[in-house]
Amino acid sequence: MAEVVAVLGRGVIRADEPFLPGDDLGVLRGDGVFETANVRNGQPFLLPEHLARMERSAQRMELDLPDSVELTELATQACKAFGTQREGALRIVCTRGPEGGGPPTVYATISPVPKALAAARRDGLNMTVLSLGYPVDARGDAPWLMGGAKCLSYAVAMAAQRYAKANGYDDLLWRSEDGYALEGPTSTLVWQEGGTLFTVPTDTGILAGTTARFVFEKAAEEGIPTAERRVQVAELAGADGIWMTSSVRGIVQVRSLDHVPVKAGDLDATLRRFGGFPTPAA
Repeated sequence: MAEVVAVLGRGVIRADEPFLPGDDLGVLRGDGVFETANVRNGQPFLLPEHLARMERSAQRMELDLPDSVELTELATQACKAFGTQREGALRIVCTRGPEGGGPPTVYATISPVPKALAAARRDGLNMTVLSLGYPVDARGDAPWLMGGAKCLSYAVAMAAQRYAKANGYDDLLWRSEDGYALEGPTSTLVWQEGGTLFTVPTDTGILAGTTARFVFEKAAEEGIPTAERRVQVAELAGADGIWMTSSVRGIVQVRSLDHVPVKAGDLDATLRRFGGFPTPAA
């Protein structure tokens, strides 16, 4: 539950104070964009990178997004109200506004990072693989499918996560209809082959991972080779390590895919150090 709510043009309001109109298209249609950032010591991690991605998503959706200066100030107001003592999840949202026309609704929320998400950094993930229903090239050729845009329409992703958890898994990895690994509903796939780190290229329609990009930049600084390539799910069985990266859960090792154990990558401690996400004690 959000402990802090800040609305553009109004500042911080009571967390239980209504501010969305009943006909807001973000509610009615999922018509809007958002970003989520990890908050540490009262500061949002990689905020400029998140706002740059939010702008790209808004352009894809032909949505009027306030500039980064206004959004940064909104995030600052929310973080100040949240304080510095806990790890948080900052979400910045921009909807298309009321039905029939009107200015976008823009607001930020902060919630404490759920214990289960933080625990996954320590315990890892047992994942299943589910089909997204599209061939690997479909979203790149069809911009209306919103490949690469972080929009509010998450009903399918949430339904898939409920299905995975109901069947005993922690999360899931999407695959294309023709067998290529894509991404998680809220995370980016990273894997190790030998001493090289790989991730999936965005020409498959996946969302460009902010945390994954940061980790790859840090890896390059330390001489660890990185690359992008398409990979069949069947190939991942031979990987020397698999991780899912995201802004709130962090960098989490995959323990198994559909009950098949995954090797524990020898770069795991290095990736955790790059990310700097707090790991709870056992």
